[in-house]
Amino acid sequence: SVRLWSDYLNVHLHPKSIYVIRQYMHDGECGCLEAFGQGESLLQDSNCVEELEDRLHFYVEECDYLQGFQVLCDLHNGFSGVGAKVTELLYDEYSGKGILTWGLTPGTSNLGVSKQFQWLVVFFFFPPLQDAQKNLYRVMNTALGIVHLSQHSSLLCPLSLSGSLGLR
Repeated sequence: SVRLWSDYLNVHLHPKSIYVIRQYMHDGECGCLEAFGQGESLLQDSNCVEELEDRLHFYVEECDYLQGFQVLCDLHNGFSGVGAKVTELLYDEYSGKGILTWGLTPGTSNLGVSKQFQWLVVFFFFPPLQDAQKNLYRVMNTALGIVHLSQHSSLLCPLSLSGSLGLR
């Protein structure tokens, strides 16, 4: 009964460490979280921010000597907007603490396949973007993510398996 990547997760996470964005679940009402602004607007809701702050304070209170935070988020989709708002929240609440942000982008690898079969791998594992709008979203999300995340992070480190930050 495997449906999602998280079904393979063998580590049991504390219930306070999981925050589900219901409207953007696989069966959600809004579909995909595609744009930076969509992610950013999720944290405009005061109930959402309050819930995140409560979960954050739960862990911060357990720390004897809090040195900082690590934030991992995608850069190429709407989670760059979520990450930007989370780093802004951390920066405002804990201004003296370090914030190390990892901006993740997808890699476009040939997975060690010979040249004649690379198109199969690209087609089946990395489907082409259907239209120019999705490609534009990917570029804009990455650019906006880098700008906004770097404003509120002590260090932003973009990570990708390709040399182009996941951009073609």
